[in-house]
Amino acid sequence: MPIGTIQWRDARLYILDQTLLPLERRVIPLDTADDVFEAIQSLRVRGAPAIGVTAAYGVVVGLRAAQPKDTADALVVVDNTAIYLGASRPTAVNLFWALARMQRVAHRLDATTPLPILMETLEAEAKTIHAEDLELCRAIGEHGAGLIPEGAGVLTHCNAGGLATSGYGTALAMMFWAHEQGRKFQVYADETRPLLQGARLTAWELQAVGIPVTVICDNMAAHLMRQGRVQLVVVGADRITANGDVANKIGTYGLAVLAQAHDIPFYVAAPYSTFDPALCSGDDIIIEERAATEITEGFGIRTVPEGVSVYNPAFDVTPAELVSGIITERGLLRAPYGPAIAALLAATATETQA
Repeated sequence: MPIGTIQWRDARLYILDQTLLPLERRVIPLDTADDVFEAIQSLRVRGAPAIGVTAAYGVVVGLRAAQPKDTADALVVVDNTAIYLGASRPTAVNLFWALARMQRVAHRLDATTPLPILMETLEAEAKTIHAEDLELCRAIGEHGAGLIPEGAGVLTHCNAGGLATSGYGTALAMMFWAHEQGRKFQVYADETRPLLQGARLTAWELQAVGIPVTVICDNMAAHLMRQGRVQLVVVGADRITANGDVANKIGTYGLAVLAQAHDIPFYVAAPYSTFDPALCSGDDIIIEERAATEITEGFGIRTVPEGVSVYNPAFDVTPAELVSGIITERGLLRAPYGPAIAALLAATATETQA
């Protein structure tokens, strides 16, 4: 680790195209704001932290492609690019967090600032967001590794590894750390319908570093829990509200209910950029609905009769009362989550301002 999910080389943005995994590993360039938008919307790059980092670079990419005549024009391009990229996906808060951060940095300068200085400032900020994400994920891994007992069965859903971040992961980061420490454990990866991120991506990442992984269909989790083969569930997050409600890949809520029924701890791993204090609860989260073809014709094979209706929400919301703990770069948060989250964000804001 890291695995090069997002790369900035020679002033050009590249991503590992995740739609091709695990059969092909191909790095592609993103040279325009349209390229970045399409990559995010089509899931060529996915995972809340990775989307945020890509969007930050996307502001730089969009600005360069627009070739503004002066700084005043460039500031308008920055704002328009941020608005445009923000429309690519609605649920993951890291996207909006990163875009807003790029806009704030741009508008600290005024129209008299030389255009090259603005360009350099924005590129530097995007690189900082990229580097910060990698370090945040390393810290999450370090804080969470101790939650995995020797010989444990760990169930995870979707992909919260290096592919979903700058290259180290959130939920999978703690597994990487525990593995590096020599701990033996077994991971069960839900295949994660309809696009199989668990089967295609999580299994690929874990296998690559030698962590034992078994892929299961999404509807097998309860059976494994009843057999006593799962000692903890760990997932990532796309948005966490002020009260600790968690939006994550569709199917996460069901796992949390099952974990509670079987007295199994259910943990969420996420950096501070995934918290959204502006939303009081999960009821306020916009849930993205994706194309019906992801279900009816997944991977090119039609499995649903023509004319049948399809409902395809990409995420669900797990209530805070089902969450045993939230693993962050500063350590493990426990209920009541409202005060714990507020303290985390206040401490982060203080450090950032300093």
